[in-house]
Amino acid sequence: MQVTGTAGKTTAGAGLTLGALGVVFGDIGTSPLYALRECLNYLPPVERATGVLGALSLVFWAILLVVVGKYLLFVTRADNRGEGGIFALLALSHGDRAKNAQGIGTLTLLILLGAALLYGDGIITPAISVLGAVEGLNTFDPSFAPKVPFISALILAGLFLFQSRGTKTIGRIFGPAMLIWFIVIGGLGVWHIMAAPQVYEAPGQAAALLGAVVLAITGTEALYADMGHFGRRHIARAWYFFAWPGLILNYFGQGARVLANPADTSHTFFALVPEGMPRLALTLLSIGAAIIASQAMITGMFSITRQAIQLGFFPRLKITHTNPDQSGQIYLPLVNSLLAAGSIYVVLAFGSSERLVAAYGIAVTGTMVVTSLAFFTVLRKHWRWSGWAAALLCGLFLLVDVPLFASNIHKFADGGWFPIVVAIGVIAIMHTWKRGKDEIFRRIYANEITEEELCNIASSDRIARVRGTAVFMAGNPTGTPLVLLHHVKANKVLHDTVVLLSVVTEEVPSVPEAERLEVREIGHGLGVWRAISRYGYMESPDVTAIMEHVRAAGVPVKLHETTYYFNREMIITGGDSRMFEWQKHFYSFLSRNARPVRDYYRLPPMQIIEVGLPIQL
Repeated sequence: MQVTGTAGKTTAGAGLTLGALGVVFGDIGTSPLYALRECLNYLPPVERATGVLGALSLVFWAILLVVVGKYLLFVTRADNRGEGGIFALLALSHGDRAKNAQGIGTLTLLILLGAALLYGDGIITPAISVLGAVEGLNTFDPSFAPKVPFISALILAGLFLFQSRGTKTIGRIFGPAMLIWFIVIGGLGVWHIMAAPQVYEAPGQAAALLGAVVLAITGTEALYADMGHFGRRHIARAWYFFAWPGLILNYFGQGARVLANPADTSHTFFALVPEGMPRLALTLLSIGAAIIASQAMITGMFSITRQAIQLGFFPRLKITHTNPDQSGQIYLPLVNSLLAAGSIYVVLAFGSSERLVAAYGIAVTGTMVVTSLAFFTVLRKHWRWSGWAAALLCGLFLLVDVPLFASNIHKFADGGWFPIVVAIGVIAIMHTWKRGKDEIFRRIYANEITEEELCNIASSDRIARVRGTAVFMAGNPTGTPLVLLHHVKANKVLHDTVVLLSVVTEEVPSVPEAERLEVREIGHGLGVWRAISRYGYMESPDVTAIMEHVRAAGVPVKLHETTYYFNREMIITGGDSRMFEWQKHFYSFLSRNARPVRDYYRLPPMQIIEVGLPIQL
């Protein structure tokens, strides 16, 4: 039995490693399609051999220092109960997060900026990956050149249309497909290195090509963001045994071919194989790898958006669970549509991966800088490092991050403006929504009715008790919801069983079932109960399921006779709140178009009553 158990663990571990290879390394795994080509475009025509070795040197050291030195050795150790990503840093730097009406703290705003930049990355990654792969058709037959943007747009349109069906089926082939990809590109690299072994001198060379070199480390953030799905150990194994060797060998192989054929200006990646059918086969394999890279980024954007919603930084959106066995496999129609429109736009607007790379580096390097700054706070507050030790380590990170970011600033006018505009729009939404919710919370709950006063109301002979159960959704888990007071004032009745239900999002990815629900009776024999249900920022609440647990906890609830009451905000501008006037109007717009509470919490549609709540900001 011991042998069987060990074999089972080994098989499961191999499966996780293979899965990590398919999901985590799709973006960085397709960077050889365009990264070295762009580096060589910056080389002067003279001393080409020295320039090629310098470019390879920068690619080698960038991958080593950023992927291995920063993320795998340090950042991925900053997990929040096993989960990683930009919002894990927000949770771990908990002390700076504003939970009141004082606004958003500086560090929180910085982390939100990093998340906003990821949305720009999420639009560009599918576009440049698919476009760079389809451009292989040009090397097979030059007549494809004018058709490449339209073929790429069609592939992207099909990919985004497929999202509503979920990733359960396609996910099974991600790992094996990327394994084949890394073996093929690594093998091609070895083949050409044998013809020009002097490329092994590259790690000792250097060149001023940082703006293009950053393309070789795009997708590094995925190592951290997807840690909860596969675990740090399996991601590291996939990197060290497959992804890293395949990438380095392929980059050096491209460089070796350029050195062996200095007069040949063909596409550095697709020229690794002979013309004709071998090149077509490599192109088709590249398109498959690009689709996988795009799929991983799209699902990542869904996950980030849900986390932002749960933490109160984004309006409620429709979330569909596409796999009943995996809560993390979700689909957000609005986010999918916006990503699709953005990706197809940049493909048609820029027309080639060579032009699109100008828009790519700013978002990637900006997020890297934010991660380093936020990691400093994690080192100090969570790991209790001394100030000088944390500053020294993060300073070393920034010595790499800042030059990479600075080297991409000049690309702003050539397309770098696009991810910046996207990030500004996202951060405006996040900041406005959080400020608006904080202001409403301050105004509504500043002078709440206490539980003792609620007991007096429930025991009053002026209030009639009627049959059934009433569940009042309470934003504050300590006070009395306004919707209950409005109901009592208007109808002079209370149900026999009253439940004040609060759904609270904790700064952890998931909450254990044993800690999910807290139920207690308010008063004695009054039939008034308070239930507090806790969810993590990677979970979606379900009030119907919550009420089943409430009944199991001893509350006399008849679910088919239960009525759910909640307020619907009606925002009026022109008040004296501490928000800019444009934010008041913008928050009003977001509030009107957010997904209704009844749908977000999955309330039974025939058992709800909404009460309007005018609020002047």
